[in-house]
Amino acid sequence: QLQLVESGGGLVQPGGSLRLSCAASGFTLDRWHIGWFRQAPGKEREGVSCITSGGRIDYGDSVKGRFTISRDNAKNTVYLQMNNLQPDDTAVYYCARSIIYSNWHCRTGTDFGSWGQGTQVTVSS
Repeated sequence: QLQLVESGGGLVQPGGSLRLSCAASGFTLDRWHIGWFRQAPGKEREGVSCITSGGRIDYGDSVKGRFTISRDNAKNTVYLQMNNLQPDDTAVYYCARSIIYSNWHCRTGTDFGSWGQGTQVTVSS
């Protein structure tokens, strides 16, 4: 059994915060590069943030300074802390894993796999 499960999404007002979780089962998460991606209806997939097995962290330009990715190896979970949320952040958020990594891989999701089911984030007043 190999699975990634996203949770923590919900409805929040502009300026609010959410913490998303990506929980791994069936494998040891810390040996993999993990990425957060998002997709809104009618829009292309967007890379949000990635963290490598060695601790390298990348963020998409639109979330720099607002989002923080982190890893808790004891809980086999990667988190995405999202602060100062804006309506443009509304999307389904997914996590996935990869072995090959570069900034381009994080931007596009190329070579990432084992995608979770996603968690909905809605930012609205």
